[in-house]
Amino acid sequence: MPQFHVDFKSLYMLKISIKTILIALNVLLFNTIISAQQVVEPANNPAEWSKPYQPFRIAGNLYYVGTYDLACYLITTPKGHILINTGLANSASQIKANVEALGFKFADIKILSTTQAHFDHMGAMGAIKKQTGAKLVIDAKDAGVLASGGRTDYALGGKVSSFAPLKADRLLKNGDSVKLGNMALVLLHHPGHTKGSCSFLFNVKDGKKTYRVLIANMPTIVTHERFDQISAYPEIAKDYAYTLGAMKKLSFDIWLSSHASQFNLHTKHQPGDAYNPAAFIDRKGYDQTLADLQKEYNEKIDGKD
Repeated sequence: MPQFHVDFKSLYMLKISIKTILIALNVLLFNTIISAQQVVEPANNPAEWSKPYQPFRIAGNLYYVGTYDLACYLITTPKGHILINTGLANSASQIKANVEALGFKFADIKILSTTQAHFDHMGAMGAIKKQTGAKLVIDAKDAGVLASGGRTDYALGGKVSSFAPLKADRLLKNGDSVKLGNMALVLLHHPGHTKGSCSFLFNVKDGKKTYRVLIANMPTIVTHERFDQISAYPEIAKDYAYTLGAMKKLSFDIWLSSHASQFNLHTKHQPGDAYNPAAFIDRKGYDQTLADLQKEYNEKIDGKD
């Protein structure tokens, strides 16, 4: 009858090794989860991004409620309001104060959206969503970056979130409408800056006139890498080309953008100015901005950036 010898010392050492490996894996998993949950907004941002700015009526039921440079827009209706963009995390209280200064209830915001899932436009979105209970609707192509709090962004991503991760209540594609009360905003898919960058086209009216408004996400280039080296976004060059072409064909009366500086807000309006929608009718400025961005894109493609 064969004899078997059990090496208890070896079994004990094996048991210790397995236990050590399991502990290490648990620590790694824990750290990964913690990293995914951390929100660290980038520091040393331009002062203009946080600088308070007096809210005002742009045209009809469209209002500016953002900071000096990070544009946030309130579109009011009898059934509640729509807020587009929220600036940095510290902008939540400013936006609330701006909305209330205009005579509207912050709690009446029913729909939230953004022109791009970057921290400088999404920073306060989580807090405002929680405070108001509003539904968040975004371009479907930014859903992944939204859910990761910016970690998976092809250009600005990293190991920690730069804004609070969120799940959208509705995902939109090009041409979809966002409706509330008497308003219908058409989402225009304008990818490049982010995979789901978008613009909004809609009508507002006052007692004298109806205005076609474009809130444009201008296709600025945020990466220093060559387009053909960005494996996380292989279609980036094609997307920028599409967006530039599509935006040149748009028709509107008034154009605005994600940053006040992009549409020269501070040369068109000063705090305390009277209501003047005509100040924002500026096709020449829009075309020139797109021409500059087209040049930037061409230089990027030619390797001259």
